[in-house]
Amino acid sequence: MQERTGSTGQNRTVMLDGYNLAIEKGTGVATYARNLSYACGTSGYRTEILYGKPIAPTQDPFFREVAFFANQGEKPRPLTALRRDIESLTTFFLNPKALEIPITGKVIIDQFANQMPHFDTIWNAPNLFDRAFTLYYAYRMFSTVAGTTTPDIMHWTYPLPIRLKGTKNIYTFHDLVPLRLPYTTLDNRAYYFSLMKRLLKQADHIVTVSESSKRDIVDIFGYPEEKITNTYQSVFLPKSITEKTDDAVRQEVEGIFNLPYKGYFLFFGAIEPKKNVGRLIEGYLSSQVQEPLVLVGKPAWKAERELQVLGETSHGDRVRRFAYTSFPFLTSLIRGAKAVLFPSLYEGFGLPVLESMLLGTPVLSSNCASIPEITAGAALLVDPYDTRAIAEGIQTLSSNADLLRDLGVRGRQQAGNFSPERYRDRVSALYDRLLEPTM
Repeated sequence: MQERTGSTGQNRTVMLDGYNLAIEKGTGVATYARNLSYACGTSGYRTEILYGKPIAPTQDPFFREVAFFANQGEKPRPLTALRRDIESLTTFFLNPKALEIPITGKVIIDQFANQMPHFDTIWNAPNLFDRAFTLYYAYRMFSTVAGTTTPDIMHWTYPLPIRLKGTKNIYTFHDLVPLRLPYTTLDNRAYYFSLMKRLLKQADHIVTVSESSKRDIVDIFGYPEEKITNTYQSVFLPKSITEKTDDAVRQEVEGIFNLPYKGYFLFFGAIEPKKNVGRLIEGYLSSQVQEPLVLVGKPAWKAERELQVLGETSHGDRVRRFAYTSFPFLTSLIRGAKAVLFPSLYEGFGLPVLESMLLGTPVLSSNCASIPEITAGAALLVDPYDTRAIAEGIQTLSSNADLLRDLGVRGRQQAGNFSPERYRDRVSALYDRLLEPTM
């Protein structure tokens, strides 16, 4: 590993926010931030993580470590549930102060091994993100942070109304769904639109995860293309998952879920309008295939509307639902499926599609947004708004064994274009370019 050093010979430092990393069950954005931290580490950058967990500051280093992990997994408060118990408005105008969280090994953290990012130093500024959202919502002001070291680059992995002084602040825009499909989210659109414009005005650079998302930023905001870099994302699964034997996968699928190995279709993700679960179910039922449809995902916004067709008539065991399963068992469900069905209305990147392809499972997905560029002909794509097209795609996958084999092989090959090594090279090229001395 080549260490990235500056003119003084010291290691270059990249700091990442821990806004999504603190979520226990993770999201696509949390996976993005975690994989970005790994890319920073393998590229030779010193990597620091800035969390905003709601833990009381203490001068005792050991108890800071205890408090940090006691709070591990608490989800950041959403904008729609802004705190009402802030002591006074004056706290808005005080820079949140970060303290270093020592990782000594005295607190046993094996349980969080798969959740933790790569890091050299961890910081925590209590309630940082909650305070920042509240301040911007009320006064359209950005927060700053005191107490940390000054990194060479502060990479905010999400559109956050925060800046770190004395460094380059760059922000990742994953997509513009609240503006492109405003009827599919609960975001405050006026707040979101204002924040996007401010970030584009103040950011030193914008990072995104697909050419589709990059085009949206350019087209909607008239933003210069040269100030946006698409690094894509990385898809990575540990060897304990990728090297699990087919027999072990079969035993888990049949023993835990009572499903026939390679005899069902699978959707996994949140049950919400953007994921298009309602049309997926309608297309599946009208396809009249014999294999059951398995839905894995927690009900989210307007889930009842997406699932309403299931309540109108009896379908026996044709559609089966699991609200949650652990990631290792989810990957076994993916491997054990005949195909993954993911006709989302819009994806900034589409990590579930790529994860399925990496595991060798054929995929049916959408012919819009980022999916065509991510899959590059290695998936069966349909119009997500056309229920009949979804049904015909499912029928094709049900009956065409040759196509299934072909998609499985090509999917794995295409997923290789998003390996951690290729992602590391794209990220390090971006950082090195941003840190080049200006003439």
